[in-house]
Amino acid sequence: MHAERAMIPRPEPDEYSAYYAAYVAAAPDGDLLSVMERRVEEWRRLARAVGEERAAQPSAPGKWSMRDTIQHVVDTERVMAYRALRAARGDATPLSPFEQDDFVRVAGANDRTCDDLIGELEAVRHATIALFRPLSDEALARRGIASGAPITARALAYIIAGHELSHLRLLGERLLGTSAS
Repeated sequence: MHAERAMIPRPEPDEYSAYYAAYVAAAPDGDLLSVMERRVEEWRRLARAVGEERAAQPSAPGKWSMRDTIQHVVDTERVMAYRALRAARGDATPLSPFEQDDFVRVAGANDRTCDDLIGELEAVRHATIALFRPLSDEALARRGIASGAPITARALAYIIAGHELSHLRLLGERLLGTSAS
């Protein structure tokens, strides 16, 4: 039996493709899973500050609304957590990329409230944390293949956290002139 994990070691650059380097770098040091758990509340604060009407409006033609972005974060976390599960369980079957714009285009996020979308994010986040928390160091270091490149389960945890934080910061800056931590 594995003890509950407090820390996931930061991945080395050879554990993920260069495409994800900015997300890995953006992920915080320390207890990554606890930070991720607390971050849902930052989405709630941002949504309250922005308001439902503004959250449904894209920042410019062809851009995503805040609601679209929340749904994108949820969808991406689901995809990356599935990739992490496959890698952690030793499945090296190549996994195809996903096209984020196609997902956003058909997701219908602007027909939902921010509270509903953030509730979905919270549910997915609990599942993500439940996936990563019991993984051994050996399981975290196992490699899979995603989008044509090797990747470890550990790197995917950092990609999930950094990707989310990147979008949260961008929205805070764009909509409120602030930044998330």
